[in-house]
Amino acid sequence: MMMSEFHLKDYLPILLMFIVAAGFAVGNVLLSQMVGQRKSTRTKLMPYECGKDPVGNARERFSVKFYLIAMIFILFDIEVIFLIPWAVVFKQFAAGGYRALVYVEMMLFVALLLVGYIYIVKKGAFDWEERARREAEAEARALKEMRKREMEASRRAA
Repeated sequence: MMMSEFHLKDYLPILLMFIVAAGFAVGNVLLSQMVGQRKSTRTKLMPYECGKDPVGNARERFSVKFYLIAMIFILFDIEVIFLIPWAVVFKQFAAGGYRALVYVEMMLFVALLLVGYIYIVKKGAFDWEERARREAEAEARALKEMRKREMEASRRAA
């Protein structure tokens, strides 16, 4: 087994990728600062945390929808990670004559991901519009009332 020599020039595409990515990020921030609106609104000044508007006390429970979004993110993130090893070994399988089979398998996998994504979108899991905010506020009020009743019940029992 022969080891290939180390050449720094082999890593220039990776360095170029990092430079382009950093340039894109810095360029977007600078462009946003130069062109973007500077009008402060109530919504812009409101604290924001993980897709959930701050409603009620910080100790209150999060909506189930918040955890659903987190699980969906993890699920799709893990499934996308499976694409990387497949892409790495695709040439080896193609050389062995299994190119069409391996390609069809991966397209089936991607199609299943797409079907799952469409199902999630149709169910409204990503719907964070005004209606979802009102539901979150109503849920927070209901939890607050429930806690208040529990506190009163425990005081009466004591």
